[in-house]
Amino acid sequence: MRVRVAFVAVVLADAFRAYGRALRDGRTDEAVSALQYAASGGHAASAWRLGRMYMEGEGVARSDLKAFETFRQITITRREEGPNSPDARFISSAFVAMGNYLVEGIPNTYVRPDPGKAVELYFYAASTFGDADGQFRLGRMLLEGKGAPRDPRQAARWLQLAASKSHHQAQAVLGHMLFTGRDVPRAAPRGLMFLTLAKESASDNEAWISEMYEEAMRQASDDERGVALRMVENWIKTARR
Repeated sequence: MRVRVAFVAVVLADAFRAYGRALRDGRTDEAVSALQYAASGGHAASAWRLGRMYMEGEGVARSDLKAFETFRQITITRREEGPNSPDARFISSAFVAMGNYLVEGIPNTYVRPDPGKAVELYFYAASTFGDADGQFRLGRMLLEGKGAPRDPRQAARWLQLAASKSHHQAQAVLGHMLFTGRDVPRAAPRGLMFLTLAKESASDNEAWISEMYEEAMRQASDDERGVALRMVENWIKTARR
């Protein structure tokens, strides 16, 4: 039995590598077929990549429903695996992706909004795998009281965990909370530090982060800006070690 399992694992890994080669050579149809084969056999990396392709319409027709079902299959077949699994990052990401879909549901499909279930999935990814995106999204749900009773204290805890892993969106939300003193004791320099770090990592379509940073900079005193700058420098030095 062990020999057969090992053989299947090798075959699926080969199929995943074949996907990579075909993709590099521009043979998109062949790449997708190889990926679908590996995913159908339970190869987590292949299934996760296929889910992302359906989500983004990359090489296949975009389908949120197919993406959802692909991610769900990962969470069903690989649920018992923990953070030490070599596929941990794909498994935890699948839980988060499922949660993202369940927050609003998928229009014109059987996938209805279920924020409570989304919170459960985020919590599983955040607590079992230490997934930074799961921690961020769980923090946001608790902060907004969506899918669970509003709990700013716990929200800040999860956001802090994600922010400490350089999740820039978590840094932005936590930084705003700390700078304004909204729901937490005010700590303006630390809040401005997180907002600065978030702004440096934000993409062009994340204007909300730049807006929060600029507003905080306008309101901050010279002393607060100076302390925040030193905190940013220390953060970067520590991260480089």
